[in-house]
Amino acid sequence: MVVYGMEFGESFQADKKMVGLSVDDSPDSDIDDEFITDLGVKADEDDVVATISSGRLAELKRREAELEELLKILRKEKTAEVNHVRLTIGVVGFGNFGQFLSKTFMDYALVVGTSRSDYTAAAEAMGAKYVPLSEPEEFLKQVDVVLFAVAIKSFKTTVENLLPAIQKDMERRLQNDEQGICFVDVCSVKEHPRQVMLDLLPPEADILCTHPMFGPISGKNGWNDLRFIYEKTRVNKRILKSNHGAFGSKRNALSKVARFSSRSIAIVSADDDDDDEDHDAITKMGLDRMERFLSIWEEAGCAMVEMSCKDHDDHAAKSQFITHLMGRVLGSQGLKPTPVDTKGFESILAVVNSTTSDSYDLFYGLYKYNNFSPAVIVALREAMDDVEDRLKETERAIEAKENERK
Repeated sequence: MVVYGMEFGESFQADKKMVGLSVDDSPDSDIDDEFITDLGVKADEDDVVATISSGRLAELKRREAELEELLKILRKEKTAEVNHVRLTIGVVGFGNFGQFLSKTFMDYALVVGTSRSDYTAAAEAMGAKYVPLSEPEEFLKQVDVVLFAVAIKSFKTTVENLLPAIQKDMERRLQNDEQGICFVDVCSVKEHPRQVMLDLLPPEADILCTHPMFGPISGKNGWNDLRFIYEKTRVNKRILKSNHGAFGSKRNALSKVARFSSRSIAIVSADDDDDDEDHDAITKMGLDRMERFLSIWEEAGCAMVEMSCKDHDDHAAKSQFITHLMGRVLGSQGLKPTPVDTKGFESILAVVNSTTSDSYDLFYGLYKYNNFSPAVIVALREAMDDVEDRLKETERAIEAKENERK
């Protein structure tokens, strides 16, 4: 066992010295029945244990206080670094959700919005720029990151429509030795947009797949402790693979202060074998930009979880999709409050109201574009049949007993 960089045995010996114990260099030595404190007082074995415990706890508290102070300093440095070089984030789909995200982005970055409708006034009200979607080249040349804030079912079409301008912009950037754009999705399913971007976008385009698990209603009072799922998918033509398990990896307090490092990333494929310094430098720039973008969500208070797109969809089908499914099923029965409602029924009504208030397009997208969702429906039907069979079996057993009595 290692405690703060030392083996447990070494730490224990150090603690004995700290509280005035006589220390034998032999690893097998026992604690003497007698030990000398600064006052020269003899203590029994219980006093020895109590003194060791007290000294050990005091030392841990001191170290904890030092780490907390260091954490504050590093977080200030990190925030200063994020604000020192501000990203310009282009938001495609500047509707309700796009504007909701952009208002928080404005605290840490510059924002340029674009959409089919004219949201010039909304953009100017929050201090952002607005470029009509009819001018995609003008929009793209201003941004470092493009975030697609569009419905799941519209995602592929949106990328396809922008693709000619994206390819032209990438060619211009490469000719001028400029960094290509990083493309980000915020869809509620992950494998579908991931594959669309990998298939359609130029290989030089970096890709980051994300799912903010909140929206304008749940995030209206801030993003503190709201979950944000992400996968770093591609940087500088290279597909990245997260080394985290199925339940993902949280960026805890200490990982938050690690400045713009490529955490737990393994390169699993590349379109070329160029490993020279220039190539590595471009990769570092791409990872740095991703970290800067992710740091915006961190600074806003999100609970960050790194997870593969496949694992995300597996979990989402069994949580988010089944919640929407049950809400729609129960909602179709016309459930309403009654004079005898239980707390459980009130919770059910809350689920119905929450899920049915979301667009049907979202519900359909959770089904259509998540390969794990159809199996959830099958399992639900089987579970319903099983419950019904058990009820009928119980009824038959009761009837059989009543007939025996007759």
